[in-house]
Amino acid sequence: MDHLFNHPAVLSGFAVVIVLMLLLDLGIFNKQSHKISNKEAAYWSFAWIVLSMLFSLVIYFVMDRPNGNFETFSMYQAAYWIEKSLSVDNLFVFILVFKFFKIPSAYQHKILSWGILGAIVFRAIFIFLGIGLIRHTYINAPFLGIDEATHSYRQINIVMTVFGIFLLYAGIKSWFDKGDEGEKDLSNNIAIKLIHKVYKVSDDLDKDKFFTVQNGIKMATPMLVCVAVIELTDLAFAVDSIPAIFAIAPDDPFILYTSNIFAILGLRSLYFLLANSMDLFSKLHYGLAVILSFIGLKMLIAPFYHIESLDSLMFIGFVLFVSISASLLLAKREVKT
Repeated sequence: MDHLFNHPAVLSGFAVVIVLMLLLDLGIFNKQSHKISNKEAAYWSFAWIVLSMLFSLVIYFVMDRPNGNFETFSMYQAAYWIEKSLSVDNLFVFILVFKFFKIPSAYQHKILSWGILGAIVFRAIFIFLGIGLIRHTYINAPFLGIDEATHSYRQINIVMTVFGIFLLYAGIKSWFDKGDEGEKDLSNNIAIKLIHKVYKVSDDLDKDKFFTVQNGIKMATPMLVCVAVIELTDLAFAVDSIPAIFAIAPDDPFILYTSNIFAILGLRSLYFLLANSMDLFSKLHYGLAVILSFIGLKMLIAPFYHIESLDSLMFIGFVLFVSISASLLLAKREVKT
């Protein structure tokens, strides 16, 4: 398979676009803390999605069109929408975290920005380490018979099998999880305990500062503690999302990374767009449960049956459409009654 690694111009273009957009987003338009309006959030959400789709077209014309297929394009799209849909579900947790720390809306963008920058680094580590582990954990499985294409024993990948079992379990668990956590108590969070061991922490905010000085003593503010919790929360989210996208392109880290980064970079604006309308997605967790279970099964049956990336993309799109449509219809009925 042809990889993005063999197309430095595409990778360079990706890096340039990401850096320029981050400079515009963080360095110009959102340099000063302010409350993000729905209009502003909608513009930025649209911009990130458009850029993501344009990049997928570049992938198609560079990598797929010469071969007369949609394989790499489909892998990118499937990985992107898996990460995007799981991220939307995780925004519920961000809302609870901000409520716990009593972070005003005007300061939330700064915290999410630092969280996203951390995710860019940690996702790269997880994806490239994961690909390395997958490549070195194949074992022969004589009990599965002979692969007709290679005329050798079929192989099982230990890491993919573990991921498959985990995602199948996560999908089933998510189906029965109502997701109603109420006012979540974060007092025992590891990140909070760590910050309190390293710094003295003030009880009050000092605008959007991470540190403040009280009675001549430098102290961390709840803003810094909140950032630490968001970073740790993102690491926990990656336990679901990273194994899920490995099912799409287990030997192409650059497709996984580029799709993942484009998906999470739009999270800040998407959070503000959806924060006041989460009830419109009340049935989304059922769709995500089906998607996680499907991906887990795809991993487990991969040694003897391959589900094409385009088929996976169509299935994921259909499930998201049904679950979101059901949520919107239910919300509309509740408003009428």
